Amino acid sequence: MRIFPNIISCVSLVCGFFVLAAASAQGQSARLVDYVDPMIGTAKMGHTFPGATVPFGAVQLSPDTDTIPYAVNGRYNADVYKYCAGYQYDDPTIVGFSHTHFSGTGHADLGDFLLMPTSGALQLNPGTADAPDKGYRSRYSHDNEYAAANYYKVKLDAHDITAELTSSSRVGFHRYTFSKPAESHIILDLMHGIYNYDGKTVWSVARILNDSTVVGYRQTNGWARTRVVYFAMRLSKPFKNYGSRNFEKDQVYKGFWRKFDQTDNFADLAGSKLRMHFDFDVEAGEQLLVKFALSPVSMDNALANMEEEVPHWDFDKIKNTGQELWEKELRRIEVKMSRREDYINFYTAMYHAALMPTTYMDVNGDYRGVDHQVHRAEGFTNYTSFSLWDTFRAFHPYLNLVNPSRNADMVQSMMAHYEQNVLGILPIWSHYANENWCMSGYHSVSVIADAIIKGVYTGDANKALDACVATANFRRYEGIGEYIDLGYVPDEKNGTSVSNTLEYAYDDWCIAQLAKYLGQEDIYATFSARAENWRSVFDTSIGFMRPKDATGKFREKFDALETHGQGFIEGNTWNYSLYVPHNPQGLMELLGGKKRLSTYLDSLFTMYLPDKFFEHTEDITREGIIGNYVHGNEPAHHVVYLYQLTGERWKTHEWVRKILQDQYHNGYDGLGGNDDCGQMSAWYLFSSLGFYPVAPASDEYWLGAPIVESASIHLENGKVFRVEAINQSTKHMYVQAVLLNGKPLKGFTIKHNDIMNGGHLQFKMGARPNKNL
Repeated sequence: MRIFPNIISCVSLVCGFFVLAAASAQGQSARLVDYVDPMIGTAKMGHTFPGATVPFGAVQLSPDTDTIPYAVNGRYNADVYKYCAGYQYDDPTIVGFSHTHFSGTGHADLGDFLLMPTSGALQLNPGTADAPDKGYRSRYSHDNEYAAANYYKVKLDAHDITAELTSSSRVGFHRYTFSKPAESHIILDLMHGIYNYDGKTVWSVARILNDSTVVGYRQTNGWARTRVVYFAMRLSKPFKNYGSRNFEKDQVYKGFWRKFDQTDNFADLAGSKLRMHFDFDVEAGEQLLVKFALSPVSMDNALANMEEEVPHWDFDKIKNTGQELWEKELRRIEVKMSRREDYINFYTAMYHAALMPTTYMDVNGDYRGVDHQVHRAEGFTNYTSFSLWDTFRAFHPYLNLVNPSRNADMVQSMMAHYEQNVLGILPIWSHYANENWCMSGYHSVSVIADAIIKGVYTGDANKALDACVATANFRRYEGIGEYIDLGYVPDEKNGTSVSNTLEYAYDDWCIAQLAKYLGQEDIYATFSARAENWRSVFDTSIGFMRPKDATGKFREKFDALETHGQGFIEGNTWNYSLYVPHNPQGLMELLGGKKRLSTYLDSLFTMYLPDKFFEHTEDITREGIIGNYVHGNEPAHHVVYLYQLTGERWKTHEWVRKILQDQYHNGYDGLGGNDDCGQMSAWYLFSSLGFYPVAPASDEYWLGAPIVESASIHLENGKVFRVEAINQSTKHMYVQAVLLNGKPLKGFTIKHNDIMNGGHLQFKMGARPNKNL
């Protein structure tokens, strides 16, 4: 009987050969990883980084292109917003390569432990973009820059050094090639950071263990209030000399460390503004390698992470291993598309949807909890950096399909946060053992409910429900007390009172669905009632959501187009009035029925929103707007699918195609807005496949119009769900019929289990709308 596995293996190899041969014949890559372009989104509003990382890795080793401060003369410096990921494509210089970065956020932190190789005279100041020669930064050209999954390469023109970067999960790996003999230096900047300001680095420590190994840590007070990161650095060549400079202002009390000259070869350093240098003599063509490991717990753990993940000096091996991990990640969905540009968009979206959240534990399972104690993850991988206001919408539902075991660990990480949190609530927006309280809503409940209802999270579901209820009843947060008492957040209590009310109502519906699933009828009844609180802020006299005060009076001075100061977070009422994803039928009825909803949607997508209405909202720019619909920000990501309710499904098909073509491109400026930790990319992936999770915590996906010719989703349970778009082309954007497993599909939704059971979803496409669909 052993013959059968061998036969199957041979058949698989033969089939694989023909697949690869066919791909080659079409001018396509046999490796999916070759379609990934990390430069997409590195210009304008995308806020992505081009550097090296592995899927959900703890290290994101990437270039930083400027040192823009968060504040100038005591006031917020708006230019800093461009540097949320540390890199802006249009910048002419590179300051260095730091080891931690967010992807696609609209606020920032991190940028830890910047390294920069230099030649010639030692300089410990980074200089400025206008005068780079006065510092250690360097000019560079995009002609000499290359980025791929887990690999980045650039020539530093000022020093004539080629820098290459790769990584394992917890270790950044640098390879510097020096083109000419010279005295050279590695700069380690312990005061550098993203969204930096004077005093952000509270303290840093560096200990030189020998002539090639340095350990230490730094603590910062920024977006994360009390963030500590440990490091271990090892160089492939002993340094001949080292030194440091502390840029702190002169203090009255200096202690007795003043007995030592700490600037020259002193092995025990500490301060809030440290920069170090390590000096070498190099020959022409010589390569110097640096391994740089991180830990949330200790210097010893950082060393252990290095020894476990990168015990050798084979740079290419680490690069290739990381790219193999990316290939495995991308193979979860194999698509056939008509153009190479579409392959690049699709697999770069998959790449961006596997950067965050990031692993936040050492190889032995140790991690720092939100209680700032050391814990050990037993039976799960602990993750950090949960941008939940963005990612609950499509990113976490995407993981529930293609990577459910990882999303289960993310839910477990949220539950660990709840258990360790002295406030007794789930994360709002958390990173690096800190709650940063960014944005609004309590959307961890959406992620948790969706994961439990879909069978992804198999931990203690009743305990998870308790955590959701406790979070929803935390009265001190963003008007929740008034929301519970009045049924809405009053205008005078909170500047984003309307969007808060709408988001709380949706989250409450999620809790109700979870309670129903678990048979908790009292909780179900309570939160089902709260889920209808969105009605409290709908003004029937104008047909929009609108702020009102505690007496029940709607705000008189109100602008339906303005995105700032009107009671909404990062949006206007035109976009937010449709944010009732859990009861779109009820919303349509309140608006006035199918015809009114259709007219509303038509106007939203076709009217013009002048710049003055978003000039004070930095997260919204012209590139991310179609009509008055803001795709570059998240609150209205579901609305294009609401045409299904009006009986005009063809309009969904038309506008989905328009958004896919208008907001996602190849090239550095290829994203219409912040990728927001994978949410923009997840929207692209779902919509490209032809369905979308309008209301996570429901088991339904709403149908759209795919742009793939075919797709195979390889599920963790071993089954395959296939999508096929028959007669697909750029002109054939309208769905004529939908079949599931060969049978006509009634309605405009499919169930989660329809996908997880494996099967075949067929869209028959045409050039004209089928208005009877």
